[in-house]
Amino acid sequence: MNLKQKTSSNFNPDYMNFPEEFKKPPLTLGDWIINLIITKIPLIGFIVLIIWAVDKSTEPNKANWAKAELIIRLIGFLIAMIIVSVIGIGFFTNFSDQMDW
Repeated sequence: MNLKQKTSSNFNPDYMNFPEEFKKPPLTLGDWIINLIITKIPLIGFIVLIIWAVDKSTEPNKANWAKAELIIRLIGFLIAMIIVSVIGIGFFTNFSDQMDW
Protein backbone atom coordinates (compact mmCIF):
# COMPACT_ATOMS: atom_id res chain seq x y z
CA MET A 1 0.00 0.00 0.00
CA ASN A 2 1.50 3.34 -1.03
CA LEU A 3 1.41 6.56 0.97
CA LYS A 4 -1.40 8.16 -1.06
CA GLN A 5 -3.79 5.28 -0.45
CA LYS A 6 -2.88 5.16 3.23
CA THR A 7 -3.54 8.87 3.87
CA SER A 8 -6.74 9.02 1.85
CA SER A 9 -8.22 6.01 3.63
CA ASN A 10 -7.40 7.50 7.04
CA PHE A 11 -9.07 10.83 6.28
CA ASN A 12 -12.74 10.67 7.10
CA PRO A 13 -14.30 13.98 8.22
CA ASP A 14 -17.20 12.15 9.85
CA TYR A 15 -14.86 10.75 12.49
CA MET A 16 -12.85 13.91 13.00
CA ASN A 17 -13.66 16.25 15.84
CA PHE A 18 -14.76 19.26 13.75
CA PRO A 19 -17.14 21.83 15.24
CA GLU A 20 -20.65 21.61 13.82
CA GLU A 21 -20.38 24.91 11.91
CA PHE A 22 -17.59 23.42 9.77
CA LYS A 23 -19.75 20.44 8.81
CA LYS A 24 -22.48 22.61 7.25
CA PRO A 25 -22.46 23.05 3.47
CA PRO A 26 -21.36 26.50 2.23
CA LEU A 27 -23.82 29.09 1.04
CA THR A 28 -24.68 28.82 -2.63
CA LEU A 29 -24.41 31.61 -5.17
CA GLY A 30 -28.19 32.05 -5.07
CA ASP A 31 -28.09 32.41 -1.28
CA TRP A 32 -25.46 35.15 -1.56
CA ILE A 33 -27.45 37.00 -4.24
CA ILE A 34 -30.57 36.92 -2.04
CA ASN A 35 -28.52 38.10 0.95
CA LEU A 36 -27.14 41.04 -1.03
CA ILE A 37 -30.57 42.02 -2.35
CA ILE A 38 -32.09 41.90 1.15
CA THR A 39 -29.33 44.04 2.66
CA LYS A 40 -29.71 46.73 -0.02
CA ILE A 41 -33.29 47.51 1.08
CA PRO A 42 -33.16 50.73 3.13
CA LEU A 43 -33.61 50.29 6.90
CA ILE A 44 -34.79 46.67 6.56
CA GLY A 45 -31.38 45.64 5.26
CA PHE A 46 -29.65 47.34 8.19
CA ILE A 47 -31.90 45.56 10.68
CA VAL A 48 -31.34 42.21 8.96
CA LEU A 49 -27.56 42.75 9.07
CA ILE A 50 -27.74 43.37 12.81
CA ILE A 51 -29.81 40.20 13.30
CA TRP A 52 -27.42 38.10 11.21
CA ALA A 53 -24.41 39.55 13.04
CA VAL A 54 -25.63 38.77 16.55
CA ASP A 55 -27.75 35.63 16.05
CA LYS A 56 -25.92 32.48 17.18
CA SER A 57 -27.83 30.23 14.75
CA THR A 58 -26.65 32.18 11.68
CA GLU A 59 -24.01 30.43 9.59
CA PRO A 60 -20.55 31.66 10.67
CA ASN A 61 -19.57 32.92 7.21
CA LYS A 62 -22.76 34.93 6.91
CA ALA A 63 -22.39 36.28 10.46
CA ASN A 64 -18.81 37.41 9.83
CA TRP A 65 -19.83 39.00 6.53
CA ALA A 66 -22.70 40.82 8.27
CA LYS A 67 -20.32 42.14 10.96
CA ALA A 68 -17.87 43.34 8.30
CA GLU A 69 -20.69 44.97 6.31
CA LEU A 70 -21.92 46.79 9.43
CA ILE A 71 -18.41 48.07 10.17
CA ILE A 72 -17.98 49.31 6.58
CA ARG A 73 -21.37 51.03 6.68
CA LEU A 74 -20.51 52.69 9.99
CA ILE A 75 -17.20 53.95 8.58
CA GLY A 76 -18.99 55.27 5.48
CA PHE A 77 -21.61 57.00 7.64
CA LEU A 78 -18.93 58.65 9.77
CA ILE A 79 -17.02 59.85 6.70
CA ALA A 80 -20.25 61.25 5.21
CA MET A 81 -21.06 63.08 8.45
CA ILE A 82 -17.57 64.61 8.55
CA ILE A 83 -17.88 65.79 4.94
CA VAL A 84 -21.37 67.23 5.50
CA SER A 85 -20.20 68.97 8.68
CA VAL A 86 -17.19 70.55 6.97
CA ILE A 87 -19.28 71.74 4.03
CA GLY A 88 -22.03 72.98 6.35
CA ILE A 89 -19.62 74.88 8.57
CA GLY A 90 -17.97 76.44 5.51
CA PHE A 91 -21.32 77.42 4.03
CA PHE A 92 -22.72 78.97 7.20
CA THR A 93 -19.45 80.73 8.00
CA ASN A 94 -19.46 82.30 4.54
CA PHE A 95 -23.17 83.09 4.85
CA SER A 96 -22.78 84.76 8.25
CA ASP A 97 -19.86 86.87 7.00
CA GLN A 98 -22.10 88.42 4.34
CA MET A 99 -24.89 89.32 6.74
CA ASP A 100 -24.98 92.60 8.64
CA TRP A 101 -25.98 91.71 12.17
